[in-house]
Amino acid sequence: MDTVSFRQMKDGTKEEYEFLTAHEIDHTRHTAKRLLKALVELDQSLSGYQITRLGHSLQSATRAWRDGADVDWVVAALLHDIGDIYAPYNHDEYAATILKPFLREQCTWCVSTHGDFQMLYYGHHLEGFDQHKRERHRGHAYFDDCAEFCERWDQASFDPDHDDLPLEFFAPMVEEVFARKPYDPAVIRAGARAPLTDAAVAEARQNRG
Repeated sequence: MDTVSFRQMKDGTKEEYEFLTAHEIDHTRHTAKRLLKALVELDQSLSGYQITRLGHSLQSATRAWRDGADVDWVVAALLHDIGDIYAPYNHDEYAATILKPFLREQCTWCVSTHGDFQMLYYGHHLEGFDQHKRERHRGHAYFDDCAEFCERWDQASFDPDHDDLPLEFFAPMVEEVFARKPYDPAVIRAGARAPLTDAAVAEARQNRG
């Protein structure tokens, strides 16, 4: 079978859906590579900054890595703006939807709300923007984590002179994350919190970049 024969889903057979499922499973194995390619395309989005959106993503991830963050945090920092091209009005939710099956809930929540938290740094300069939009999330278990995510890695990562690690450095981490079993409770760890920084790990990484 090269293709299914049905033209309406309700007409498909068991064999045809088993055939399609096998194709879909194979397709998902290459998600990481497609995301890495999409990151490169961020070079074409949102001009006006001193660095490209790809540069911002790499710088955010580099800062996370050098802070001793675990793989979930680093990948979250790398991909937090992956939706900028296709979902400019809800890029944070777009990115979180991609990450949700494969990252710790804590990290996904921070990615999904970072747009509100980032408003703290510029909302007061623009008419109609709420500088304190993040306050709607006050009291959430991950509120402080997202505030730190934005302060340390997001809002700070627009420096053209920063020594960023290359995309190739982070590619194995992205591959590792998207090779995980989707929605594995041992990965999602609902309600769990891991620190964004680890001084001992950060020190051990100093000689690695």
